[in-house]
Parts: sequence; structure tokens; C-alpha cells
Amino acid sequence: MAKKKDNFKGMGQGELKKELAVLEENFRASRFKAEGSKSKNVKEAGTLRKQIARILTELNKNNHAKGRASNQK
Repeated sequence: MAKKKDNFKGMGQGELKKELAVLEENFRASRFKAEGSKSKNVKEAGTLRKQIARILTELNKNNHAKGRASNQK
């Protein structure tokens, strides 16, 4: 599992995208383990989904803020 970071607000766009790729890969691997009933941590998929959603929220916030700033010029 990826390092447990719940504070994504201080991260830049590049860092968020890298972390997102890592979490998505871990989520995919977790789902395949669950299908083969080899997963010992049943809450792992839910936790990963929530972290992915948090990162996507931050990315969308950043993109939205940039769009508003360029419209005001």
C-alpha cells in the first residue's frame, strides 16, 4: 500500500499526478487480490478509493482556480 498521506493540499500538480498513478495501481492490484480471495485487508480498497477521490478533488480545485484566474484578466 502507498504511504498513508491524507494531506494532499500542499502538493503540486506533478506530485498529485504521481501519487494518483501509484494509488490507482495499488487499487487495481487490490481488486485482483480480492477476486482471488488472497486479500487480508478487506478495507484496503475502500481506503484507496477515498484517497484517489481526495487527489482528484484537489486536482479539480487547482484546475478550476486556474481557469477563474485566466478569465479575470
